[in-house]
Formats: sequence, structure tokens, C-alpha cells
Amino acid sequence: MEEMEEELKCPVCGSFYREPIILPCSHNLCQACARNILVQTPESESPQSRRASGSGVSDYDYLDLDKMSLYSEADSGYGSYGGFASAPTTPCQRSPNGVRVFPPAMPPPATHLSPALAPVPRNSCITCPQCHRSLILDDRGLRGFPKNRVLEGVIDRYQQSKAAALKCQLCEKAPKEATVMCEQCDVFYCDPCRLRCHPPRGPLAKHRLVPPAQGRVSRRLSPRKVSTCTDHELENHSMYCVQCKMPVCYQCLEEGKHSSHEVKALGAMWKLHKSQLSQALNGLSDRAKEAKEFLVQLRNMVQQIQENSVEFEACLVAQCDALIDALNRRKAQLLARVNKEHEHKLKVVRDQISHCTVKLRQTTGLMEYCLEVIKENDPSGFLQISDALIRRVHLTEDQWGKGTLTPRMTTDFDLSLDNSSLLQSIHQLDFVQMKVAWFAFDPGSAHSDIIFSNDNLTVTCSSYDDRVVLGKTGFSKGVHYWELTVDRYDNHPDPAFGVARIDVMKDVMLGKDDKAWAMYVDNNRSWFMHNNSHTNRTEGGITKGATIGVLLDFNRKTLTFFINDEQQGPIAFENVEGMFFPAVSLNRNVQVTLHTGLPVPDFYSSRASIA
Repeated sequence: MEEMEEELKCPVCGSFYREPIILPCSHNLCQACARNILVQTPESESPQSRRASGSGVSDYDYLDLDKMSLYSEADSGYGSYGGFASAPTTPCQRSPNGVRVFPPAMPPPATHLSPALAPVPRNSCITCPQCHRSLILDDRGLRGFPKNRVLEGVIDRYQQSKAAALKCQLCEKAPKEATVMCEQCDVFYCDPCRLRCHPPRGPLAKHRLVPPAQGRVSRRLSPRKVSTCTDHELENHSMYCVQCKMPVCYQCLEEGKHSSHEVKALGAMWKLHKSQLSQALNGLSDRAKEAKEFLVQLRNMVQQIQENSVEFEACLVAQCDALIDALNRRKAQLLARVNKEHEHKLKVVRDQISHCTVKLRQTTGLMEYCLEVIKENDPSGFLQISDALIRRVHLTEDQWGKGTLTPRMTTDFDLSLDNSSLLQSIHQLDFVQMKVAWFAFDPGSAHSDIIFSNDNLTVTCSSYDDRVVLGKTGFSKGVHYWELTVDRYDNHPDPAFGVARIDVMKDVMLGKDDKAWAMYVDNNRSWFMHNNSHTNRTEGGITKGATIGVLLDFNRKTLTFFINDEQQGPIAFENVEGMFFPAVSLNRNVQVTLHTGLPVPDFYSSRASIA
């Protein structure tokens, strides 16, 4: 029964209803709360003055003043009586239940009468805090509203079933457990509150105090208050007016406004309406059962999403690890080639060093020997060997000729790693090959006049000129479908929807350059446009609330557009290849919201399978 508790609480005070009354809009208010939110209207707006002026507006016409309500629903949180500068503005507050309520501009005058019997200012108006419909009170004031005795009974039963231990009703903060109940006051007291508020002297000395449990039983056994007629307070309801759909007393039938109406027996209508309510509850019960099953389905989806997320993350990590392993293997292979080149260069240089070292040693020995020969003073002996030494010196010099003193190997490694394509592939690594893709608009690449909201799913523009915004995700393979709903459409502009390259022009309509493929549409017709070429004018436009679908099919290399689930014209573009980003161009008269993660429409899938 805890779900029912909000139905039993007043929208003004947030507590359980006390002496609830029924407003003409069928909502309920505590009698005291109803008086607290009364406001006084100008004399010229009273029903009497309007009838006297011949306007013919009845009291209950005020029930339909949703847009001309006494209180504005402006975002500022303040309301004022519309059309009268003399009426002070009244701050709008929120009740503990979160419903907007409007306190009176002036506090009600002090009175010893009950809220129902106390006089109300002339031309007082009450505004329902739930539906904001207003009504001018007649001379009866709050007594003109029927009391909801059924709601009182439901609240009594609910509180009795819920309270495990009866609490004191006068404790200001945390209620203490009640120790007594006064049968005459019908109030539960704890000891401190009893001594303070119900001393055993004077008239209170004659009151009978009983234990709380006995008081609860006496409350339960006390007779139910009988609902009385609002026009004749001393008369109980005895019949039901079919035309006015309300219980009436016999005086209403004799002399009141119901005298000429069709009436039926109260008991018969009570049984009939109970039967109708039971039948209506059967349908509502079916909906509630479906809602419970749906909640179970959603909770199962939460669990499934969590499990799928863990599984998908593990798969993603495994895929990335596989890429890293492959890269590491390739890295090892490339390092092996570098090491091989390194060893080869060192071997060539070391061989050349060894060869040059040997030859230099021989050359140095020959030079030292020749110098010693030159020192000899024996001409005949010198001449015997001089020709041979001269030939050996020339021969050795020739051996140090061109190329001998040039390195056979360079220090540079003639290897250059070509990683540009791999880096580009890594940068483009995304979930574009999934069945559906989730993405938003990209503020980083959009024109500066584009205004973002709703987590970058909704865009508009601050300029009267067309500005372009792209989606964050690019597509190059697969079949992809997304939609855009028109949230605002003023003065018949022509926004454009389609796809574009990353370097598309951002300050002109989409499709004006050769980097975009688009459909632009107004309220009557549409055109396809690429490189400023307009083709395939098609009747049928957009308004506020319209839905534009974009279907990018790389398998068939086509781009197709839809408006409100109907294909707009023929296939817009063919031979579509490369990397494309979702794109939109609009001005300040248009606001659109992006919807992604959508499956390909069934009718297109079946058509593609047939093709």
C-alpha cells in the first residue's frame, strides 16, 4: 500500500489530507490549504460583473483558463494576475510534493471560525495547484465544494494499517510514542505534550483519556461521517443527478437547480459506479501487469547490458592485444633486419680496416727499408737494387690509388620505416563496422555559430546564414542509418541533411561544395545537392516534429533519404565511396535533434535482400 501514499497527500502542505474538499477539476485539497491559496480578483473580473456586462461567461469558464490563467507559468518562477497592473505579483512556490502553489498576497484575517465557515474575501479565486485551473468562488465560499469523505476514510484505514506504534500528534519534530488519547479531542498525546497542551483542569478536566490502543479501536468503530449537501448543509445526499454527475439531497430536487434534472437512486448509482470502476480497474490492472513485466524486462536488460559490457570489453582488450602482439612480432622482425644490416656494415668496415692495416704495415716497412738503402755510400751496390726498389715503390703507390682510401660502407642505414598508412588506420580504428553506431555532433569541427545542447545531440544556430555541423563518427563500410527530428521550424527555412568529408566548407549550405552530398528541404519540397548541382525536385516538405532519415549503404554504394518513414524521391546518390561523416546545415530558424544507434529500417533490409 506504500505506493498509494502520494495519492493521500495534499499537494500544498505535503501531509495527509485533513478535511479534504473536491475541486471542480476533481483534484483534492485540505480545507485549510484551500483557504491559504485563495486570492482576490479585481471587481471587474467577477462573474456577476461579467454577466451584468452581457459577456455570458459562466463561473466554470474559469476552469479552461489554461493559457489565460491567473498565474503565469513563466520560467522565472513568478506569477501575476494577467491584465491588471494594479494586482501585485505573487511569488510562486513549491509544496513539499513538488507542485507549484501560489500563496495569497495578503495573509487571511484572524478568525475563530473553521476554515470552511470563516468568511472569504469577495471575488476570491482558487487555483488548483495540480492542473492550474482557476475558479471564482461564489457567496458560499469554500462551503460550495463537496467534502471527500471517502478519501478521509481511506486515509484513516491507511494510517491505522501503517502505524505499528501510535505517535504523538503534537510533537513538533520527531514524534514520540503516544501514551494517551483524548476521546473528546480525538488526539493522541505523549506525556510532555499532554501536560503542556491538555492539562487536567478547567473544561479539559472532564475529557476522557484512554490508552492509545483503546483509542485506535474507538476510532475504528466510530461512525463514518456522512457526506452532506453543499447547498443544504443540514441535508444528507439521497439521490444522484445524472446530468450534473453528482449526489444531491431532496431539497435540491424540490427547489434547487436539479429540480428538472434526471435523478436516480443513490444506492443504485453507487453500485453501478462501483461496477464501472471495477471494470476500469481491470483494464488498468492489465496495464500495471504489463508495466511490471516490462520493468522485469528492463531490469534483465540492465543485467544483460552489464554482462555484455564485460564480455565486449574483454573482446575489445583481446582484439587490441592481438594487434599489439602482431605489432610486436613485426617490430621484432624489423629489428632483426636492422641488426643484420648493422652486422653487415660492421663486417665490411672491419674487413677494410684489416686490409688497410696490413697494406699500411707493408708500405711503412718498404719506406723504412728504402730510407736505409739511401743511407748506403756504396754506389755500385746501391745501383744493383735501386731499379727494383723504384719499381716496388711505384707499384705500392699504385696500389693506394683511387678507391683504396674510400670507405666501402656508409654509416647511414638505408632503411626507412613506412608507418603512415598504419598510423592512419590506427587513427581510424573505430566501431564503424558494428550493426548500429552511436555518435553525437562534434563541437570541435563545427562552425562557431552552431549552438549545442542535450549532450551534443541537439543543435541550432545563432546566425541567419547556413552553418554546417558534422557527426563525431566517420563511416567507410557497412550500412548505417540515423534520424533527425525537427524540434523547431520557423519562417520556412531549408535545412540540409546528408554526409560530408571532414574538410567540408562550414559556412555555406551543405552540398554547395564537392565535399558534401545532401538533401535540402523546406515546408513544400526537397532537392538533392552536390557540388552546387540541384537535382530531383520532390514534393513533400517538413514541419515541426518531422523526422528525417539518412541511410548510407556502402554495400550498394548509395545514399537515400526519408521523411517521416517514407522514402523522399529516388536514391539520392550512387557510387558513394570513402570516408563520410553525418552532416547537417541549418540557421537560427531551425533546431534538430540527432537519434543514433538505430537499426536499418525493415522495409529497406527486405528490399536489399531481394535485390
